[in-house]
Amino acid sequence: MRDHNERLVLSLLRQHGSLAKSDIARLTGLSAQTVSVIMRELEEEHLLARGTPKRGRVGQPSIPMHLNPDGAYFLGLKIGRRSCELALIDFTGKLRRMTQRAHQYPTPAETISWVVDEIAAMKENGLSVEWNRIGGLGIAMPFQLWNWADTAGAPHGAMDGWRERDIRAELSSLCPFPVYLQNDGTCACGAELVFGDTGITGDFLYFYVGAFIGGGIAMGGRVYAGRSGNAGALGSMPVPGPGNSYRQLIDVASIHVLESTLRKAGFDAQFLWTSPEDWGDIDDHFENWLTEAAEGLAHAIVAASSVVDFEAAIIEGWLPRSLRARLVEEVQRALDEKDSEGLVLPAVREGSVGRHARALGGASLPLAERFLIGAPFNIHS
Repeated sequence: MRDHNERLVLSLLRQHGSLAKSDIARLTGLSAQTVSVIMRELEEEHLLARGTPKRGRVGQPSIPMHLNPDGAYFLGLKIGRRSCELALIDFTGKLRRMTQRAHQYPTPAETISWVVDEIAAMKENGLSVEWNRIGGLGIAMPFQLWNWADTAGAPHGAMDGWRERDIRAELSSLCPFPVYLQNDGTCACGAELVFGDTGITGDFLYFYVGAFIGGGIAMGGRVYAGRSGNAGALGSMPVPGPGNSYRQLIDVASIHVLESTLRKAGFDAQFLWTSPEDWGDIDDHFENWLTEAAEGLAHAIVAASSVVDFEAAIIEGWLPRSLRARLVEEVQRALDEKDSEGLVLPAVREGSVGRHARALGGASLPLAERFLIGAPFNIHS
């Protein structure tokens, strides 16, 4: 019960920013004495800090409390088909450090070596971080990564190591803190729940446009994983193709499709993964990809809306902000032209977390496991 009440208080402060003890007692239904004890203990553990007293009322001034950014830290590792990211966030979710590595395709040995080296470099880099307060490392990666070897352009058998090796267990043996694992699309969706500020309180559909598009489904403030943990596998959604054919959304709205087009046009498309903030002058090629991607996404939104009455469809991705905004606009335009009789279609919105949503979602795994009430997703540890 004590652990539950502590999580409840911390979750409220994460949601509201800062609250006085009287506000927390009112919102939780806990007694003023219970709240006072909890707040004092959390402050002694350096998880909470005091704000500026608010005067002007009868009696003692009200002292708002807020999360102490240095109370705990969390690491998030995103393993993708074209790049890896390692994020370090503080207790408020602020990004303290982000490092990235582009690759043609990932292998377990290289990934583990890179992570260990980067964590060591972070420690030696003079970051004002108490490393004994690291709450854990969360890994966000596609399940059954070896199945994407052909599409990633890997030589035959080069990614088979992912089939036999347990990267969570291997990193657990090398790190002095807990290590967690979850699907990368699920993590990105969870990051929107934990750190996002879209104002969406109900159910939403979530797309992450990466090397291969993926996503998740949020229902009732949690990511819905389904019976096998594969719910929200939106990349596998059938969408119309040429003529009367169908293909999967992953073959239409993924960045690897744009990459293939650019390579055929003579571009060295590596900048797609190393410079996500600026893709330069690729307007003509991007426009062609944009049109097909938006049509596919609009079809997927309509199809999903016939099953769940979503409040919003959120689109995030490894895209420059301006291009992400154009994609959202084009999806809304395509959606307006679809036959949606009998449906109330969701609002289409940009994600609020940004292109690092998968890594930040990974970092939220240990944070949610220890400090949140009603963790937004099921966690493998």
